[in-house]
Amino acid sequence: MFNTNAAGGDTKVTSALAANRLGVPAVTYFAISMCTPFTVLAGVTTTGYAVTGQIGIPIGFLAMGVALAVFCVGYVTMAPYVPNAGAFNAYVAKGLGRPLGVAASWVALVSYNAMQIGVYGALGDAAQPLLRAWFGIDIAWWVISLVGWAIVAVLGTQHIDLNGKVLAVLMIAECLVILVYAVSFLLHPAEGTVSLETLAPRHLFEPGVGALFCLAVLGFVGFETAVVFSEEAKVPGRTVPVATYLSLGLTTLLYVLGSWAMSVATGPGRITEQAGAHGSELVFRLAGDQLGVLMVGIGRFLYVTSVLACLIAFHNAAARYAFAMGRERLLPSFFGQTSSRNSSPRGGSILQSVLGFIAIICFGIAGLHPLRDVFFIWTSAGALGILLLIVLTSFAVVRFFATTLTPESTWKRAVAPVLAAASTLVAFMLVLVNFDVTLGVPPNSTLHWAIPGGYFLLLFAGLLWGFRLRSRAPRVYANIGLGAKSVTRTGLGLGTPDEQADTTRFDRIDHY
Repeated sequence: MFNTNAAGGDTKVTSALAANRLGVPAVTYFAISMCTPFTVLAGVTTTGYAVTGQIGIPIGFLAMGVALAVFCVGYVTMAPYVPNAGAFNAYVAKGLGRPLGVAASWVALVSYNAMQIGVYGALGDAAQPLLRAWFGIDIAWWVISLVGWAIVAVLGTQHIDLNGKVLAVLMIAECLVILVYAVSFLLHPAEGTVSLETLAPRHLFEPGVGALFCLAVLGFVGFETAVVFSEEAKVPGRTVPVATYLSLGLTTLLYVLGSWAMSVATGPGRITEQAGAHGSELVFRLAGDQLGVLMVGIGRFLYVTSVLACLIAFHNAAARYAFAMGRERLLPSFFGQTSSRNSSPRGGSILQSVLGFIAIICFGIAGLHPLRDVFFIWTSAGALGILLLIVLTSFAVVRFFATTLTPESTWKRAVAPVLAAASTLVAFMLVLVNFDVTLGVPPNSTLHWAIPGGYFLLLFAGLLWGFRLRSRAPRVYANIGLGAKSVTRTGLGLGTPDEQADTTRFDRIDHY
């Protein structure tokens, strides 16, 4: 299938990612930009209110933020042991075995690409009203998405720190406008008083609560990618944990505040009705009534740039997953190559650009609705895959610390990882049962089970491929999950595959 070099030939890559390029702020910008707060507020939250009929979205965001904070304890504690651009698959390979690591890498690649493809729909939907309001022109959403695609494709081949600087400007601006909008909404409550109804914990125990968790996961997708940039971080042992907690904390604050404030402005009893009637326009209608035309214009512009920032961040993350797989020969070696000019993951970036272009053209020809049919369904599918990876990673962290001698505290290596594994598994099961509500389709819809079923089939196929590599290509198999060390150790003869496969010894990359 792929060039696995069954004879056990050379497994070196052409080049490597640029080291020591990203500090805490840059990695945090990438993570928050992938979460894309304004897009979640204007697109995901309003569509979620309308499609699911649930008013407890703010408390859902808060509950998921707490669960993911517990997950992060073990996740970032294990990070120095697996500095790898393919974060999830490296964790799973080191904690649960290489065959499952192969399966996780396939799920990760599909999930992040599904997220990126879906966000192209959001870009077209966000830009259409802006172009009408500012220039009086009406352009098909997929044409707008192609313009965004070209910008993302060019930036994806540039220095990683250039992408970080672009994201910094866009992310700071969108966070500020969310805060301005939220404060205004809270100062203009629909019912005369600020209601806490949508923050009531009882909504977490209502029928269809799995839809809340899926929406919350969809909003938080990206916080985990700080680890993806560990090979390019200046001080990985400090940069990755700090950036992860910062991005998770800030996005939780923005999501809870923004979604709650919106329900206060419409009234908790009318939020689902208003969201269904106006969709992503609801935020701007409320802002227009309270803040005037200027702030609406600024908000519309930053909504567009928010989606664009999200696309840039997802492109970079997905490209690095493809790079990690190519480097370890789970994809053809071309994808494990980097640009000699700026060390960007050239092959992975090209793959994302090609897939994005094909998807946009096909969606345009099919006449799909950019928000409902492209953004919401594709990103929900991607979020389900990423939640599955979070569950696998949680159990990988538990097993890793149970079988590896480390100096970490009991809380970091045992208590928090076990709590995270249990809570993420429960969340995944709830999402799975209520996935039809999340998608807004009947329970007997093909999509309800086809998407989860596709992921489980992908896991099974990946497992089979991993076992095949173990018997047919032992040197390739031994490198799975090792990241850059798969190059330095095997490529330079600094260890046998059996030595590299030993995961029970203390093997930490500190860089503090």
